[in-house]
Amino acid sequence: MAAIFWAMGLSLLLQGCLCSVGQTNRGCMTWTLKGEKNVCCEACHPGHELVNECGPSPKDLCTPCEPGKFAGNPKSKKCTRCTQCVGALVYVKQCTAITDTQCGCREGLTCGDDRCTFCVKTCDKGQEPTDKRSCRPCPDGTFNDQGHQMCKPWSTRCPNPDQKIVFLGDALTDIKCANVSLDTVRKPEKPDPTEQAWPMVIYVVTSVVLTAFGIIIITMSSIMAKKIIQKRNKERKKPTKETPIIRPPTDEPRTLIAIECSFHEAQQEQGSSLESLVSKDSSEQLIA
Repeated sequence: MAAIFWAMGLSLLLQGCLCSVGQTNRGCMTWTLKGEKNVCCEACHPGHELVNECGPSPKDLCTPCEPGKFAGNPKSKKCTRCTQCVGALVYVKQCTAITDTQCGCREGLTCGDDRCTFCVKTCDKGQEPTDKRSCRPCPDGTFNDQGHQMCKPWSTRCPNPDQKIVFLGDALTDIKCANVSLDTVRKPEKPDPTEQAWPMVIYVVTSVVLTAFGIIIITMSSIMAKKIIQKRNKERKKPTKETPIIRPPTDEPRTLIAIECSFHEAQQEQGSSLESLVSKDSSEQLIA
């Protein structure tokens, strides 16, 4: 009897070793002996879940996952429901018994984490994503030349000692360096004091001339304005001729007397004119 038990234990051990090296992909993957006839499963094959911890046959301890479930980790001992790609997520790879669903994002969006459980707006170059699932421009002193990455700070010095910074970076690019020969580097010369004084002198002279010209124009304008005002005042003081007012005759005695006087004066004037004409004719006859 002892020989029989030893043979059964040896066969179970050999099966466990074969299973552990992957000779079978069904049921329990690794187990340990328990008693004389049973084994206890420690881990199922991928795509299987544990249904019985111990039993006479390792194959019966684990069963395949149901459709819509998967088991990628043998230590979990339970199948997990496959992920559903909803909303902005789209299916990239369908779920299998050993792998979960692989989701992606629609065009213009990017996965928000490594597992792509949500989508965010795709940030362009010169931008970086924020915690609010939006984009913002790179802060001053940083750049992003790849798109949808965090902005990186500008370099503070050139990679080679013979180079110097010729252009600062921007939101899209880092600093730009160029090779500079030591012979061409010269100290800046001090400017000539006389050259610095000339612009100041020109500025002062121009200011004085413009000021004098403005004063002359203002003075002439005030004189002309006074003359125009005096001329207008003189025209207003000139006497105006009064037109005689002719009133219609009335029955008042003063009016009748005035009319008679004017009538007699007219007759006298007419008589004098007639006498002059007669005398003139007579003189002409004597001459003839």
